[in-house]
Amino acid sequence: MKNSGFSIKAGAFCILSIVGAAVLPTNVMAGDVTLKSADGTVNLTGEFLAFEDNSYMVRTPLGDLRIAATRVTCEGESCPVFEVESADVQIAGSDTLGSGLVPLLLEGYAGNIQAAATISAGADNNIVAELIGDDGYGDDLGSYLVKSAGSNDAFSTLLENEAHIGMSSRRIRPDEARALRDAGAGNMVSPSQEHIVAVDSLVVITHPSNPIDTLTTEQLGKIYSGEIKDWSEVGGNPGKILVVDRPEGSGTRAVFANAIFGDKPELELAPIEVRIANDNSKVSELVNEHENAIGFVGYAFQRGAKPLTLINECGLSIRADAFSARTEEYALQRRLYLYNRADADSEQMSDFLTYATSPAADAVISKSGFIGLSIDRRIQSLDSDRGRALLDTNVDAYEGAFMRDMLAKMVEYDRLSTTFRFRTGSSALDERGLVDMQRLADYLKAEPDAEVLFVGFTDDVGAFDSNRKLSEDRANQALAQFEQFLGDDIAGYTLDSAGYGEIAPSGCNVSSEGRRINRRVEVWVKTAG
Repeated sequence: MKNSGFSIKAGAFCILSIVGAAVLPTNVMAGDVTLKSADGTVNLTGEFLAFEDNSYMVRTPLGDLRIAATRVTCEGESCPVFEVESADVQIAGSDTLGSGLVPLLLEGYAGNIQAAATISAGADNNIVAELIGDDGYGDDLGSYLVKSAGSNDAFSTLLENEAHIGMSSRRIRPDEARALRDAGAGNMVSPSQEHIVAVDSLVVITHPSNPIDTLTTEQLGKIYSGEIKDWSEVGGNPGKILVVDRPEGSGTRAVFANAIFGDKPELELAPIEVRIANDNSKVSELVNEHENAIGFVGYAFQRGAKPLTLINECGLSIRADAFSARTEEYALQRRLYLYNRADADSEQMSDFLTYATSPAADAVISKSGFIGLSIDRRIQSLDSDRGRALLDTNVDAYEGAFMRDMLAKMVEYDRLSTTFRFRTGSSALDERGLVDMQRLADYLKAEPDAEVLFVGFTDDVGAFDSNRKLSEDRANQALAQFEQFLGDDIAGYTLDSAGYGEIAPSGCNVSSEGRRINRRVEVWVKTAG
């Protein structure tokens, strides 16, 4: 629906004030409003009539239309204003989670407990969800206020005790964790307070008409540092590049800058055209509006823009898909976190967090466009990128023997997306390890006769044999922890381990991020018969 471009006579309408979960009307004079979606599919101007059942009612030449508030933003003085004073659970932080994921998780949580959720969209990216038991006919089960801004706000609002749950698209920093612990909020990096709910791939997007399909990460860095100013410099049509960036403090921007600029300090932008967008939706909106624009958004926010394939410094193609995101082998990806204060515990908060990190939420996470922590399975073949790399003859005979051994074993197994990672020089699993252990155990319940192989790898720092030994130790450590995790349920499984050191890297060892990607234990599965 395109903008109708007409004017309507003024009438009366209401400002809606949400107090806790109550909606209170106040009569004022009305006028036109414009409803817009970030992907450009809705751009409608009409007379505002009412806000009912989380939908805008507007009068147009085509008749009275109802548009869901979760799909559009409202512009104009006649838009309803929502003033939220309180809620049982206050959630604040990253717009990536607050705009794209948490509202759907609240709806899914309501359905999971046989409740009805009424979700109202308000000003300043605020969302209020009211849960009523017995599918809407029972008791009030609580209200949830979601305030979307940036990841920094997750920790500042927790510190000031202005939120019960913080949403972040990056992990909490040590100084933030210390400040919260000193304030009595508890150990924010413990499994009881730090919750990984999904993974997300950042996608570099351009206008759909842009003929460019690929950029190297070096070219992308030069565009964002201002060294490349025109599309013709990277093989495109002549035109001054409009760079769409995120503000300082954005978790999305931090992930992007770390992946593109790596260990080098980010260069100051040269005098080029730059637009700062406060959230993912605004980035995609700007890119869709300007044919020479480029931006980066979370996977769920592409909204009709053109995604680019990136070529990293090793010449490997970087494409965003669910498997590479779950294995965390896509360079522009991040974990999405929820954090909670230990001293502000409540049944409404803890039950929602339990649901959000459970397999029951997987379908909702997928629906939202993000990538959950469920397990994918992929065939490993000789003609895969990895298979061809292992057939490389330009290696010495000693290393080549291990490559051939890995290749012979690899084709007998499928690879699961479950991938365990380690800190530098450590055999201890990182914060996602326990989550993946439980998911793997649940997955294998449906494969009671499976042969499971834990396969370790390292970066290339150090001697080849030392790395191979470290990879074997890590694979054995992951296997031992999984055996403890299974306990009495271990009967029926055939479990083994192997280590191949720096063979078959998934990332480039020239950067700290690439080396982190390569320090891993994969899980391979062979089903009997």
